[in-house]
Amino acid sequence: MNGWIDYFYFSAFLAGLLLSVLGLWFTAVIPGIDRWSKRFFLSYFIVFILCCLFCLLEMLIPYYSFPAAAVYLVLILECVLLALPLPMLTVYLLHCCGEDLRSSKLMRAVLGLMAFYLVLLAIAPFVSAFSRTTPDTTYSRGPLYPLLLLPMLLILLLNFAGTVQRRNQLSRKVYLSFLIAILPTMLALFVQLFIDVFPLLDISYILAALSMYSFILSDQIEQDLCRQREIARQQREIANQRASIMVLEMRPHFIYNTLSSIYSLCDQDPKAARQVIKDFNIYLRKNFTAVASDVLIPFSAELEHTRAYLAVEQALYEDSLFVDYDIPHTWFRMPPLTLQPIVENAVKHGRDPYAGPFHISVRTRKTDSGSEIVVADDGRGFEPADNGEPHIALNNIRQRLEMMCGGRISIAPNEGGGTVVTVTIPDSAAEQEKNTEKEDGQRG
Repeated sequence: MNGWIDYFYFSAFLAGLLLSVLGLWFTAVIPGIDRWSKRFFLSYFIVFILCCLFCLLEMLIPYYSFPAAAVYLVLILECVLLALPLPMLTVYLLHCCGEDLRSSKLMRAVLGLMAFYLVLLAIAPFVSAFSRTTPDTTYSRGPLYPLLLLPMLLILLLNFAGTVQRRNQLSRKVYLSFLIAILPTMLALFVQLFIDVFPLLDISYILAALSMYSFILSDQIEQDLCRQREIARQQREIANQRASIMVLEMRPHFIYNTLSSIYSLCDQDPKAARQVIKDFNIYLRKNFTAVASDVLIPFSAELEHTRAYLAVEQALYEDSLFVDYDIPHTWFRMPPLTLQPIVENAVKHGRDPYAGPFHISVRTRKTDSGSEIVVADDGRGFEPADNGEPHIALNNIRQRLEMMCGGRISIAPNEGGGTVVTVTIPDSAAEQEKNTEKEDGQRG
């Protein structure tokens, strides 16, 4: 062959070797592949690395003096390595379709042809009609040489027919991957029956298999991402259902006491009664609106819900509940049913009816990376070891914050007694960009 052709083949085999090594490394480290597929592709790429090495070694044979036995050994091992991916392709096809390998007629036929091929390879060095090596280590074909290629060609035909037959069981990417792996190699083998294009056969074989791997791997990664998104969606639904249950299971005595207070105020202070009815109506409406929402809402909407709830509680407890608001920062969004359940949790579990007035403060502030809400009280305090209802409510809020906006909630004792609950909500990408532009404008 001409020098430039040798350089082309040599470069192609080096590229195939590099791609095979990268594919082996990629398969070993990527987390989006199931255990069976990881083992399969690790074996697959090890075979192709060895195949590329033997192809490179074959190219060096004409330039060095090798014994005839060594030349035959290299060629036979190269032929074995080139054939191994064909039954592996059948195994992967059946695995993708969920078929049992032991009972598959396709697998039995492929293994039978593979055994026949190995027998032919074993006797080829002793039958000059298959091939021979000249004294200068030049390899030449014999009249029976096409018979060596026939089993491989038949295996490819069986894989092609099996792939087409099972196309409805495969994703579009996987189906195309099998076709890309089979058709170029089958065409190159057919040409090799009549013309010696063995290096081109090696190249088409390796590149087709690598492209198949990339298609199938990308399909598996997409499926894994879809599964992760589905799991995240289900977790959000579970969290929303928990929130819905929490809202729908409103304390019966809270509703009863509210209605009783309204009944009493109708005679004593009709104006106050109307105000309590208004606040209670807002509270109920916000509760049921929040149940149906699975997106972030403006803080102002959550604040209105919280104010309505606390106004009703203040009407019930008269001069024993005091609320302080310090909320200069309101331009951010948050999951529904975040602030109101925290405040309700504080009133329900922090207030001691025998300890005098109960104070709650609600504060907000803008931080470098987001927004912060602090709810503090001077009540009975919060026991971290307690696994009862307060923990259930706060854990539900924590889960919804993490899933919906990447937020956090922390609980700590108040210095003067009571509890401090801090909610941190990071800015979205759009909000961060807006804040950056605002800061740049102020500097300018």
